[in-house]
Amino acid sequence: MVTKRPAGYRELEHTADWELEAWAPNLTGLFVQSARGMMDLSGVCLEAGAREERSLMLEAPDAESLLVKFLSELLFLSEAENLAFDEFDISIKENKLDGRIRGAPLARLDKEIKAVTYHNLSIQKTSRGLEVRLVFDV
Repeated sequence: MVTKRPAGYRELEHTADWELEAWAPNLTGLFVQSARGMMDLSGVCLEAGAREERSLMLEAPDAESLLVKFLSELLFLSEAENLAFDEFDISIKENKLDGRIRGAPLARLDKEIKAVTYHNLSIQKTSRGLEVRLVFDV
C-alpha cells in the first residue's frame, strides 16, 4: 500500500538487516523522517522529564554521505551518552548540515542498530518529493 502522507517512513522487508524507506518534500524533511524512522525501528522510548540539546555541524561530499553521517552521529550519541533525539531543527545547504537536536535519556531500546550502511543508498526525486532507502546493520 502506498501512503499519501507528504512525509514519512516505513520499514521494508530485508533478509538479514533492517531496511527503511523515507520520503519528504525536501532534503531537510527527508533527513528528519530518516532519523525518526531509525529511532522507531529500534523501539526507542525516551525518559520523561528533562530534555537534552546538542548542536550539530556536519559536512560530506554528497547528500547520501551526509545522511549516513547524520544518522551515524545519532547512533553514536545514543551509545556514548545514552541519549535519543526526537526534535530536529536542522538546515542543509551545499552538503553541510547545521542545527540543533533535542531529546532525552533512553528509557528503553528494543534493538540496537550497529551501523548505517551505504548498501544501495541513493536519494531519488519522485512524485512524493525525495525518497531514500536505508539499510541498517543490526
